[in-house]
Amino acid sequence: MRRYAKGTLIIQEGDHGDTLYVILHGLLRAFGADDQGREITYGSFGAGECVGEMSLDGGTRSASVMTLEPSVCVVLTRETLLRYIAEQPEFAFELLAMVIQRARSVTLSAKRLALNDVYGRLRLLLGAESAQLGSDGVGVEVCLTHQDIANRIGCSREMVSRLMKDLEKGGYLAQQRGRVRLLRALPHRW
Repeated sequence: MRRYAKGTLIIQEGDHGDTLYVILHGLLRAFGADDQGREITYGSFGAGECVGEMSLDGGTRSASVMTLEPSVCVVLTRETLLRYIAEQPEFAFELLAMVIQRARSVTLSAKRLALNDVYGRLRLLLGAESAQLGSDGVGVEVCLTHQDIANRIGCSREMVSRLMKDLEKGGYLAQQRGRVRLLRALPHRW
């Protein structure tokens, strides 16, 4: 078991790895970056979820992972997992189901990036994030900065700021210090 402070980089994209991190407490962000420092967020993961599974085949890490808040993880090596799977074979199916879910999520994200403009991706993200917290999402406060949103939908922070300002003027949302509240359903097109 290991404890990590907020902002700790626990996995570096491109490194060789053979460990799986099971999150007991906290929140972690998986992301990729280019040579210019631009980032895209693949997802955020909390208690009960795992990260690091993509290098259990002996390959390199496909993403970096950083803590978004103080976190506690159990770090399992490939050898430990193999022994556990030999004793508890049904765990292999749980791990496989998680990898399949992640593959589906990546496929959906690629589809959204390719088939939607920036506003369409913003609308989908805000709708999904707020719907997770409330029945229809309206009136729910989501904690996302403009940079967080830009990293998740693959555009610049400036573009997000312009769209959010326009949506605020239109009475669709309210913003304050990294928090966004949907006041009514966002229009299909903007």
